[in-house]
Amino acid sequence: MPEVLFHYERVNPTSWAYLSSLLMLALFFKFNRLASIRNLDLFLLISLAPGLLLVQWSWENAGIAENAPVIEYMGFVWLFAAGTVLLIRLLLDPAMIRRPLLEPNLDAAGLVFLGGALLFFLMANVVTGEPNADDLSPARQAEEFSEGEIAIGGPQQDSFSTDGPGFFFLFRLPRIATQTVIGAGPPQGEISEVKRDRQELQIREATARVMAILSHVMIVLGVIFIGYWHFGSATAGIASATMYLMLPYTALWTGSVEHALPASLLVWAVLLYRRPMLAGILIGLASGTVYYPAFLLPLWCSFYWHRGLKRFISGVLLIILALIITMAFTATSTEQFFDHLFQMFGLRLPTMTLLEGIWKTWSPYYRFPIMAAFVGLSVGFAVWPAEKNLGTLLSGTAAIMLAAQFWHAYDGGVFIAWYLPLLLLVIHRPNLEDRIAITKLTEGWLIERRNAKAPRA
Repeated sequence: MPEVLFHYERVNPTSWAYLSSLLMLALFFKFNRLASIRNLDLFLLISLAPGLLLVQWSWENAGIAENAPVIEYMGFVWLFAAGTVLLIRLLLDPAMIRRPLLEPNLDAAGLVFLGGALLFFLMANVVTGEPNADDLSPARQAEEFSEGEIAIGGPQQDSFSTDGPGFFFLFRLPRIATQTVIGAGPPQGEISEVKRDRQELQIREATARVMAILSHVMIVLGVIFIGYWHFGSATAGIASATMYLMLPYTALWTGSVEHALPASLLVWAVLLYRRPMLAGILIGLASGTVYYPAFLLPLWCSFYWHRGLKRFISGVLLIILALIITMAFTATSTEQFFDHLFQMFGLRLPTMTLLEGIWKTWSPYYRFPIMAAFVGLSVGFAVWPAEKNLGTLLSGTAAIMLAAQFWHAYDGGVFIAWYLPLLLLVIHRPNLEDRIAITKLTEGWLIERRNAKAPRA
């Protein structure tokens, strides 16, 4: 950014947490209705910042500060507690029938300007961010092996053990930390093995940079379009998008594709809920990339039960098949193909070792009752509430993705983007009881064509 703005310096994460919290209160706090749910929601969102800052500080000072492990533990406990309160809020949301229109304290034009400026600075940070070893760790393995940092023939851990379930390619992308986009010309002469590995690393970094930027842009656009098309209020969508860009979490994790990509897919699945096949493709793609959205299927199938179920399931199966075919063509051996397949579908007993986050300190056996409760919550959404509308679809999707943080074995609690845009839409949504599948969806072009050809009595 100093190349663009003279003497510009990025704001310290802690300072940004203070400033953004005050700005968010100034823009969205209802001073004339102190006892409103909106004000409570704002404080719940702000409560995530201390835990994130503690975790971020501990990671940056790992091996340097003696109290880094203790600080990390405190951060994850804080996130665990804040996530529990937010989960209760989401589960109670369907009972909140009265949804008074609470406009932001700034008009839509001002929010668009502020949101656009925030988006510019955040995406510029993705392009010009400083690198560090932890950010590049997923993509450094090939380079390290070539340079002898990893002993040949030494014990190697599979991606499932170190990354968790999901699409293997997503875990190979680093968190964005490079300063410039690839600008080198064609190589001259013979390329050494180390140089080739470094070039592949640069390609992965550039790919991750582009995917991160596109994912955040798609989240912002999707949230705005949902407000305009489904809420009947462009201001609600703009307010949700501005709040998303303003929160400290977004500034801290802007460059992580693993955070932003699934969030963008889920937001656009909600946006396209009137097109069951497209929604199914997006939910299936999100499930194939990070696994956990697969637990949304009972909720979404129940929503489409009376109309659109076949089209939704067809979309899910179609994209899963496409991902499997992709793995088949990119795998170098049959063994690698099945390893990646098992990783994508999470086909493995719950791991008891190499746990991160709060489970690095807590006994892994405590995960089993939490996982059982999570599965019960996922299946329970198939029958509760009995009649689902767009509002319950939003709150249920956000609740499941938030609940996945509690048993996520690899830094569970920091993947806030998986539910944050949906949570903001829940906060700003009006009453959506009339947005149900049987009234808002068509019967499908095949049935409509068949009915048009049927002879009339």
